[in-house]
Amino acid sequence: MRFVLTFGLISALGDFVYEGARSITGPYLATFGASAALVGLITGAGEAVALVLRLWTGALSDRTGKHWTQSIAGYAMTMVSVPLMAVAQSLGPAAFLIVTERFGKAVRTPARDTMLAQASVEMGRGRAFSYHEALDQSGAFVGPLVVAAAIALGGGLRWGFAILAIPGIAAMVVIFRLRRAAPEPAAYEHAVHPPQPHEHIEPSKLPARFWWYAGYTALNMLGFATFAVLAYHLQVQHVVDEAVIPIVYAVAMGAAALGALGSGRLYDGIGLRGLVVVPVFTAIVPFLSFSTVPAVIWIGAVVWGLGLGMHESTMRAAVADLVPRHRRGTGYGTFTAVYGLAWMAGGTLIGALYGHSVGSVETFVIVTQVVALVAFIPVALRG
Repeated sequence: MRFVLTFGLISALGDFVYEGARSITGPYLATFGASAALVGLITGAGEAVALVLRLWTGALSDRTGKHWTQSIAGYAMTMVSVPLMAVAQSLGPAAFLIVTERFGKAVRTPARDTMLAQASVEMGRGRAFSYHEALDQSGAFVGPLVVAAAIALGGGLRWGFAILAIPGIAAMVVIFRLRRAAPEPAAYEHAVHPPQPHEHIEPSKLPARFWWYAGYTALNMLGFATFAVLAYHLQVQHVVDEAVIPIVYAVAMGAAALGALGSGRLYDGIGLRGLVVVPVFTAIVPFLSFSTVPAVIWIGAVVWGLGLGMHESTMRAAVADLVPRHRRGTGYGTFTAVYGLAWMAGGTLIGALYGHSVGSVETFVIVTQVVALVAFIPVALRG
């Protein structure tokens, strides 16, 4: 429990840093003369790096077994890159730092999730990942608010980046202390399930059930709108004041923390079958979040956040139970790449459909979630 909660604190500080930075990245790039298209290209390239390279970093984590080294290196990239944005003097270095921060995410995530899976074998993986995600989202809630306050007090965008050095330093201090206290997280799992002979003979493929599960997740994420699209709607339709949009995002992050805690307990109680509620939340979102009634928008933010919390906690926890323990890094790298690329594709499609009509978005989301539920049946029947 202490290991999981301490890693949750590290992730909370990490989210404080990079979610705080992401809340002002667009306006910051605009100060260098970047167009909207160029902002989209730079941030899109960063997300592609964060997602696709996990296919490699996950396998690397399995092959070397150096989960701590990889996690620390990944966090260090983020904690150094973000504050350096405060001193970038041109578009090129700023773009490089944005992509480097995302590369750090790709480096650390499979290794970190592998260690969390090792430490959670006795306490329950749903519970462990839900606690971790709840703490993680608390950082995502606070970070943008602190950056907004720094800017409102007259510091400007550069001061917003610079102040993030403080939680960044704190994150690195905590991760080094945790590594010293628990240098071998695998010992938690081996105490409960000792390694078996020939267990580390690497299979040629990940289990078929894992691929069914990844396919279900991809279909689900195709219909899960990104907050950028939801915020675009709030802006162009003048549903709320521009200054209120970051607060809507913060409310969604708070709901994500609650969603993670609830779904974690559900997963430990009934297994994968509990994830059947995820497409239901996803299907509701466009009917609420693309409204022009302010009160409905706030409800939509809560529902979107609850769905996100389930996606990023319990759906990660399930991966550890679907792949052999010595293939978890590969499993997490593959899963998050599939998850993220599907979300990027879905966000693009939903954005394009929004340009046509909100009704077309609602139809698209309903269809994808019905198909996702059908794909989920073979997975649910076995767990």
